[in-house]
Amino acid sequence: MSLIDTAVALCAVGAEKILSNEIRKLGLKVMEGGFGQVRFKTDLQGLYRSLMALRTADRLLLEAVRFEALDFDALFEGVRQGQWEDLVPPNHGLRVVKVRTNRSILAAETSIQAVVHKAAAERLCAKRGISRLPEGRSGSAANEAELRVFVEKNQVSVLLDLSGDPLFKRGYRLRGGTAPLRETTAAAIVLYSGWRRKFPLYDPFCGSGTIAIEAAMYAWDIAPGLARHFALEKLLIARKDVEQAVREELLSKVDFSRLVRLGGSDSDGALVEAARSNMKSAAAQAGGNAAGIHSHEPSFREISMEDAGPDFAPVEGDDPNGPRGFIITNPPYGRRLGDVESAEKTYAQMARLGRHFAGWHLSVITDHPGFESFFGKKADSCREITNGAVRSYLYQYDSI
Repeated sequence: MSLIDTAVALCAVGAEKILSNEIRKLGLKVMEGGFGQVRFKTDLQGLYRSLMALRTADRLLLEAVRFEALDFDALFEGVRQGQWEDLVPPNHGLRVVKVRTNRSILAAETSIQAVVHKAAAERLCAKRGISRLPEGRSGSAANEAELRVFVEKNQVSVLLDLSGDPLFKRGYRLRGGTAPLRETTAAAIVLYSGWRRKFPLYDPFCGSGTIAIEAAMYAWDIAPGLARHFALEKLLIARKDVEQAVREELLSKVDFSRLVRLGGSDSDGALVEAARSNMKSAAAQAGGNAAGIHSHEPSFREISMEDAGPDFAPVEGDDPNGPRGFIITNPPYGRRLGDVESAEKTYAQMARLGRHFAGWHLSVITDHPGFESFFGKKADSCREITNGAVRSYLYQYDSI
């Protein structure tokens, strides 16, 4: 296997299908996907494009070595075959940050972690004629390359992190709420909803604006990683000219002239102000400013969910009875905000949305498996999806 051949993108469990579609649209070949990850073929340009352009990936990893291991001797020798000296810079240490094993003979994760580190470190030391690797102490000149190990049906995949900070850290969220929706999960539910730019979109529990902002970035073709740095930049395979070419290509696709009818509201005025600030920050990262954004920039209002209603002007092609659009929202879960009983009352009150948004599609993400009974209507579809570590459900209604 060549040095750059296969990558693995991690995502929310339940978002694999959307992520696979994104990867294919980048012109890359998907090999397999499941349980929060998608494995695909790529080259260096594909790595940079994936880091900057994928909306639903939480992290990107390079598969440094893959082999079968039925015992720890085979694990050690397999890891030692990796070309670590061509990937990890001389001033870097190594750290195995995560091990996951499933349906395999090797199941002791702590022992796997130790063997993988020892084997990779031994090869690096031998190739460089040193006795030990630099230690990644805080504030020192030494950095650490981070490895992750997946063992599935005795197949070992040792992966080198290319992301650094998780990819859901877009950099635009200057201000957040107490329980913000992860950006990559917000992007996944927007894509799962079937929303397209020609339709209005409204979030009556907008919080710090994540859903509307991710929808706006999708509509304007803003690659979410345009304004940030990645761990790949410090590795030996990095090429500044390739990175810059990909960044310029993606930046050239941004189009703020496209009409978007996006809005949101929240009863918390501080959150509404945060949503406005975050929206401006997201646009600024891609070169947008108040003069460069279309007059229908996403708007956020301080009103309760019960009083929320669409305030979008109709355009050519709309239903003559009024624009039919999409409500995509993340109501309170009752975990970090309020309590479960209050959340359930909110779900019941959400039935009132039908008064002002009759005929609109509705997508709701919540961790409550009984949402439908409180809302008073069975969803047309329901899928499980994680929001960070929280197991959640995406309820979708064709019409409310």
